[in-house]
Amino acid sequence: MTRILQTGEAVQHSGVKLTTVIPVHIRRHGGRKRVLPAPSAANTATAHDPPMLTALAKAFHWQRLLDEGIVRSGSEVARREGLHPTSVNELLRLTLLSPVLVQAILARRQPKTLNLQWLKNHELPSAWDEQRALFAGFDE
Repeated sequence: MTRILQTGEAVQHSGVKLTTVIPVHIRRHGGRKRVLPAPSAANTATAHDPPMLTALAKAFHWQRLLDEGIVRSGSEVARREGLHPTSVNELLRLTLLSPVLVQAILARRQPKTLNLQWLKNHELPSAWDEQRALFAGFDE
């Protein structure tokens, strides 16, 4: 059996040239280049939800500040960040998400109908098994 290594270069194997094709489009947006999945690839994987990722990052950062005693409350975080305390506390609830769901969001495997707006406006079950059952029914 012949072993083929992926080096990123075209390989000559048994007289056949092998290349790897990654279906993407490179677009300029605001002076920057963005790599976007090609239309055929976009159907197979959902895109990252930038607001959701930003909210998760903020929530876990603020929770770390609370855990380390740097701030005493969500209200103090809000004062430091120039935000309304309600906004901070809504985002801090994201730290109660089960690790499985957080990993699914980071890997773009969360339910398609789950978004930041829903998470901010609804009370989350505290038990991770209940969360799994709740979010399992989202895309049905």
